[in-house]
Amino acid sequence: MQFKEIEAIKALFKEKYKAEPIVVRSPGRINLIGEHTDYNEGYVLPAAIDKAAYLAIALREDEEIHLMAYDLKETFSTHISNLKPIGDVSWPNFLLGSAAQFAKKGIKIKGFNAILASDVPIGAGLSSSAAIECAVTFALNELLQGGLDRLTMVKMAQKAEHEYAGVKCGIMDQFASMFGKENHVLRLDCRSLAYEYFPLKMDGLKIVLLDTNVKHSLASSEYNVRREQCEAGVVLIQKKYPSVKSLRDADLDMINACIPADTLVYNRCKYIVEEKQRLLDGCAALEKGDIATFGKKMFATHQGLSKEYEVSCRELDFLVDQVKDDPSVLGARMMGGGFGGCTINLVKEEAVDDLIKRITPQYKAAMQLDMKSYVIALKDGTSVFV
Repeated sequence: MQFKEIEAIKALFKEKYKAEPIVVRSPGRINLIGEHTDYNEGYVLPAAIDKAAYLAIALREDEEIHLMAYDLKETFSTHISNLKPIGDVSWPNFLLGSAAQFAKKGIKIKGFNAILASDVPIGAGLSSSAAIECAVTFALNELLQGGLDRLTMVKMAQKAEHEYAGVKCGIMDQFASMFGKENHVLRLDCRSLAYEYFPLKMDGLKIVLLDTNVKHSLASSEYNVRREQCEAGVVLIQKKYPSVKSLRDADLDMINACIPADTLVYNRCKYIVEEKQRLLDGCAALEKGDIATFGKKMFATHQGLSKEYEVSCRELDFLVDQVKDDPSVLGARMMGGGFGGCTINLVKEEAVDDLIKRITPQYKAAMQLDMKSYVIALKDGTSVFV
């Protein structure tokens, strides 16, 4: 979002509410590698991006809440005493759910006015909802002088998603939005919530997202099935290795010894264990500045997600197939839960425009769908916009 647009939002706020707001910027996120590992207590490798939610906000003297979605040109109002999920309009829930968490923390909440704007694409798997939740939580902590640390705010934003949006998400999205660091990825241990930054040296390279523009209905139901299959694998492993609490603790030898080969459970568990190691090896490559090796890990991840974990789809596979033999693309894979959304690609800077021009009509011809594309950079996490 351009600076002049943010200034326009501030001007609108002052005109509409007769008050000077603070503006909080909270980014969307990508995940470079480590997919479906979060609920297996493994690692993920997300990063905050240069597309973000912007929230202009100021407290009121009463207990009313007045919200505006700048991009949608919609408004919503309620009272603190009536904080609850809204069934007929979705966007207020991200703000109201975040506000409700302060009362649960014993922090007295006041009425407020807020204008929300965002350039995080909706439905592309970039966590637009987490960006909003983190923006509201961070802003209210500032205004109410709550003294909350970032990890506490991450957990509050996650609860807002659970309770008001009805999505039982993991913690990665909110964590990446709040803790992001410019030009770095963040290795998050989903068991302990310990984290470490790794530099992503993108000299001469760009991160390009190719959006399939689809989201198949299989996504939510198959997500639950994959969790159950992983848990079934753990039960089998525990018969011989009782110390194994999740697939985080397992290795390939355990899987080969305990789970019948050529079964779905075997394939699911094999992917998770190999993905855990791919992520750790990928981080070692990043420490050496070896993006080429990291890119190969991304291609291997997509192969595993498509053939062993079976959460890809023909649209995602098509986009990866179009770049796998292109020397200008160092790595590519599907990103997110699967069955739609984006592929993430590491592309030589001088080849980005030609790549998009080549694949866009190919995708249209093959899938009868328009492909969207986004060139992104890694930025800092949630902060007051100055």
